[in-house]
Amino acid sequence: MIVPLRAAVAVTCGGKAGALGALLRAGLPVPDGFVVPFADPGAELRPAVEELGDAPVAVRSSASDEDTAHASAAGQYESFLAVRGADAVIEAVRACRASLFAPRALDHQGDRAMAVLIQRHVDADVSGVMFTPADPGDPTRIEASWGLGPSVVGGTVTPDTYLVAEAVTRTIARKRTRLDRRGGELVTSGVPLGARDRPAIDDATARALAGLGGMIAAVRGGPQDVEWAIAGGRTWILQARPITAAPPPLTSAALNGMPGSHGVATGTARIVRGPDDFARVRPGDILICPFTDPAWTPLLRIAAGVVTETGGVLSHAAIVARERGIPAVLGIQDVTNTLHDGATITIDGTTGTVT
Repeated sequence: MIVPLRAAVAVTCGGKAGALGALLRAGLPVPDGFVVPFADPGAELRPAVEELGDAPVAVRSSASDEDTAHASAAGQYESFLAVRGADAVIEAVRACRASLFAPRALDHQGDRAMAVLIQRHVDADVSGVMFTPADPGDPTRIEASWGLGPSVVGGTVTPDTYLVAEAVTRTIARKRTRLDRRGGELVTSGVPLGARDRPAIDDATARALAGLGGMIAAVRGGPQDVEWAIAGGRTWILQARPITAAPPPLTSAALNGMPGSHGVATGTARIVRGPDDFARVRPGDILICPFTDPAWTPLLRIAAGVVTETGGVLSHAAIVARERGIPAVLGIQDVTNTLHDGATITIDGTTGTVT
């Protein structure tokens, strides 16, 4: 049986779909869709998919241990954007289910099940992540960049940062690339020079997002990690999950990098530019990398800390670092060339410094 997203609950459809279903029932702006639940992996998808026509969809994991109050499983299961046609959707559903057994997900122990969410794809002009306040008086924290959201959550761009309280405080990053859909493909392109240093959202939009965040937290019963997108002037909520580990507070703009995960670590700098370098990493090393793809999650199990050239505090890599209790410093330009492989360094993930 295929479940309409509006009817989805976590116990049968996983954490991601269950949360979005609750938000839809509360009248919040979530792209509609349907779910293949745990109990029916052999569901006949073709009639439901063919009803969508040729419209592109997002095919997304919704595992039983994903987006829970204890762990996010951020980036550890597969999701696919810009999927078009029944055959492609069915293949993407199979790949989502298979990702339950991928190496990067195998540290999630116990009985697990995978539901799969199929939603209308949103061609985002701007997208990002928002952390709602943990305590009264705390600001809402928003990160934003041009194009589709994987650039922000995957840490391949350093996004703008907005703190929304009585006033809006913003730090504008140089956003060099963006991800967009072209037909049935995702394409990375350079941001025009005039837009790289321009704010991705204005203060009014930041306040509106913070207001939405407050409503989402009320529906879900606690602080939330929210993925959002704006397309054609309309805001959509793409994901909401409990905040498993709060980021450090932003401090002085004169820091070497952005504080991403609390703690201090001293160890051997290990320059990692891609999978060919993985075998060189030893327990206790500090990863120095351009960014961290979700496939790099196994390295975070043995590393003492991580430093990146791009990426925001709300990206998957930073979330996983906080869950594992290792320090992370983000957005230090050209750090893979500045530091020497094998050097002894100290990183402070609370202040965003590398010594």
